[in-house]
Amino acid sequence: MEALLQNFFNLAVYRDVFPFLLRGLWTTVWLSLLVIPIGLASGLALALLGTQTRRRWVRLLVAVHTDFFRAFPPLVLLILIYFGTPFLGLELPKLAAVALGFMLNNSSYFAEVFRAGIESVPAGQMEAARSTGLTRLQALRHVVVPQAARNVLPDLVGNGIEVIKLTTIASVVALPELLRVARDAQSLVYNPSPIVLAALMYLALLWPLVRWLGRLEHRAGQR
Repeated sequence: MEALLQNFFNLAVYRDVFPFLLRGLWTTVWLSLLVIPIGLASGLALALLGTQTRRRWVRLLVAVHTDFFRAFPPLVLLILIYFGTPFLGLELPKLAAVALGFMLNNSSYFAEVFRAGIESVPAGQMEAARSTGLTRLQALRHVVVPQAARNVLPDLVGNGIEVIKLTTIASVVALPELLRVARDAQSLVYNPSPIVLAALMYLALLWPLVRWLGRLEHRAGQR
């Protein structure tokens, strides 16, 4: 038991590395605040293209994009973007590569969620909105999309939580998010305690969101 505490729950190591991990946590937070809205916006755009256009080839492209990036490993995608684009004459900054990788990956998941939400809104809602003089875009913006987002809010929150956890792959391009900083600290102190502390910090960050998600799912189940 003493060896377990010494190697994984070493309070002295926790105290020494906590300031550094706190910086990594801040990077994780602002990175999440960047990539989640990008994923939401691009996912909504894809969902609208896939459900509102009459052009079959557009719907096909949306379906191919969604299926491909849902199946493609995000870590491999980020490696290809950051380390592969220089061979095409385009060298992306770390943050731009991460943002692009997350947009391609997250948009496919958010698109499916929004698509389900849009299809859950009765067609009569669009007809009623148009009868008041709203254009199709205005009806989508003010009537259909708000209802769709409300209907699938638990799924959107759940995807957002997964995105926050997925930010750990940014370490592959040496972006100093929480896990990257914890691994660097581990190599300096020769003790895995920084990794455990990073996990506890992730838990503290995500626990309120998980509890909120639980309440949303409970309310949705009562409808």
